[in-house]
Amino acid sequence: MTQEELSMDIVIRQRLKGLRLAKGWSLDSLAARCFLSPSTLSRIETGHRRIALDQLVPLAKALGTTLDQLVEPTSDEDVVIRPEPEHQPGLTTWLLSREHSANGTTVAKMRITQERSMKDTGLSVHPGREWFTVLSGTVSLVLGERTILVSEGQAAEFSTMVPHRIGAHEGAVEILTIFDHGGERAHMQHDHAAE
Repeated sequence: MTQEELSMDIVIRQRLKGLRLAKGWSLDSLAARCFLSPSTLSRIETGHRRIALDQLVPLAKALGTTLDQLVEPTSDEDVVIRPEPEHQPGLTTWLLSREHSANGTTVAKMRITQERSMKDTGLSVHPGREWFTVLSGTVSLVLGERTILVSEGQAAEFSTMVPHRIGAHEGAVEILTIFDHGGERAHMQHDHAAE
């Protein structure tokens, strides 16, 4: 085994044991869920037995994770995100999560100014939910026929099947927002297409 393979082997063992302990399960409890013996699991966790692919699949399923998550690399470049601002008239967006994140969400910081006219920004409708918190300023959130003002320190969460748009109310606003896949497609790609 190369040094890299050995390091990954140790990480996988730590992940297996960590997930088991986080669920509060004994070796016997996990063994019953993945049809391996408690002694086999103990030897896998302690490094006294090689991990085989046919063992990882049932272990991942029993622990509520995926094989990809168990074996994903641990390099430092996966930790720090260095967002580059993307500018449009009245809107600057910093993508704070990696594209195609494992949990299916996109995190972004947005700065919206009066230059982004609420009249020129159509109402958006798409499957899913959206969440944001206001870092500074006041957001004008249009949901269907209602306009809701969301102030600094407040948050909003809503179904994106309701026609909606987010704008600045009386000055610039900065928000931290989380989109699911539907929201990412509708907001991020639509906004980029408008450039």
